[in-house]
Amino acid sequence: MARYGMVIDLRTCVGCQACSAACATENQTPYWSDKWRTRVLDIEKGEYPNTGRHFVPTICMHCEEPACLTICPSQATFRDENGSILVNYDTCLGCKACMAACPYGARYVYDKNDVAKNREIHGELSQHNVVHIDKCTFCFDRVERGLEPACVATCPAHTRIFGDLDDPNSEVAKLVASGIAKPLRPDLNTKPKVFYIY
Repeated sequence: MARYGMVIDLRTCVGCQACSAACATENQTPYWSDKWRTRVLDIEKGEYPNTGRHFVPTICMHCEEPACLTICPSQATFRDENGSILVNYDTCLGCKACMAACPYGARYVYDKNDVAKNREIHGELSQHNVVHIDKCTFCFDRVERGLEPACVATCPAHTRIFGDLDDPNSEVAKLVASGIAKPLRPDLNTKPKVFYIY
């Protein structure tokens, strides 16, 4: 099996939010930005006149040692065969324990209003029919069909690189092995599988 991961090159992100829009469309997430699976933070650094603006796309880190996995009382949060961290919507209690445990703020509540709106828009094709905690899935259903995650496929700046971390010939594995791509907050010891080039 593969062990999927992603590299996000902050040097190329233009903050266009195409990744967020593609993810929301592909995964039927709510249409308000506080409930998107992928968000682009707009960070200003420095003091006038020496300022700079940086865009930082954030998603679930699909950690090797995820705090969200062990704290889930119903085992709704689980690791799939490719190492991705997923949520079983039908067994999720919506208790928010995983949200509190996640140091990256990568989860949100798909509440009853979101479920109702989704049914109104998508009808029988609705992917979200019960209240649950939601997060990035690395678009596992697309990946199973040989496609890239929606955020990767749509990025006009090619900021996101997705692949098998265990395949030494994959671009993602090469960038991580070279040391140029680094995880966010390595001090947390969650061993994220999403890496950043600064």
